Amino acid sequence: MKCYRLSMLGASLLLAVLIATPVAAYNQPAVNLGFTSFLDGAPPAGPGFYFSQYVQYYTSDELVNGPPMDPKLDVWVSLSQFLYQSDQEVFLGGKWGIDVIVPIVSFNAASFLNDNGTGLGDILIGPILQWDPIMGPDGPKFMHRIELQTIWPTGKYDKKKGLNPGSNHFSFNPYWAGTYFFTPRLTGSWRLHYLWNDKNSDTKVKPGQAVHCNFAASYELIPNKFRAGINGYYLKQVTDDKVDGKSISGREQVLGIGPGALWSISQSDHLFFNVYFESNVKHRPKGERFQVRWVHHF
Repeated sequence: MKCYRLSMLGASLLLAVLIATPVAAYNQPAVNLGFTSFLDGAPPAGPGFYFSQYVQYYTSDELVNGPPMDPKLDVWVSLSQFLYQSDQEVFLGGKWGIDVIVPIVSFNAASFLNDNGTGLGDILIGPILQWDPIMGPDGPKFMHRIELQTIWPTGKYDKKKGLNPGSNHFSFNPYWAGTYFFTPRLTGSWRLHYLWNDKNSDTKVKPGQAVHCNFAASYELIPNKFRAGINGYYLKQVTDDKVDGKSISGREQVLGIGPGALWSISQSDHLFFNVYFESNVKHRPKGERFQVRWVHHF
């Protein structure tokens, strides 16, 4: 359900493949851009333990507003997610849960990008409050939750490398996710994040704050089996990056939209397929994203 960062020329870049250079922005960590999509407002089978495995491929050959070069960058990302959703109310009807995500990142980059190979990324941990669905006459109408997600600098990192699986700084990335049922078969989902970044102690770069969201609409073509629709993401940086307290010009922005599908193999096993094509990009790589996600309920 989340995302990551790597690091370029002494700053940071992760999952979403962000290339950092203090004189031209490119410092934002990669966050959850498109990792989640349909029916995001609640776990698919109620309380209990869940395991999710994400495999995402990102490819880019353009750095928008970046240095005059023709880079080629391919990144494979594996996310293993462990989630527990309780059935115990703790606050305003919300039921507590805990979410842990462990990433592995692998690069295939042009030689001048000087990547740090394959390694463990930054681990994500967050407490959850999940509310029961609000029911209508024909089934659920609305379901939602909040998570206070944190990103810890546990990943492989070398300040001499341009691309690193780890970010070398802490980030706080809470979100609110919801799903609304327009009809029993037609749904809209969203996940709204706020991102705050700490400073990289090696490079002295503190990436600016940002807002980002995932959004999706799906229609159930085969009851309880197959959904298809459109999924997307958007990120907008709202404050400047800083080096030793001094602002750096260039705020990042990206919009990604594409098709997606959800195949429910059973009530306990679900497969998501998502594709995204990026546009409206500023001060970051522009590319395409392809993802498969498996969710299992024990």
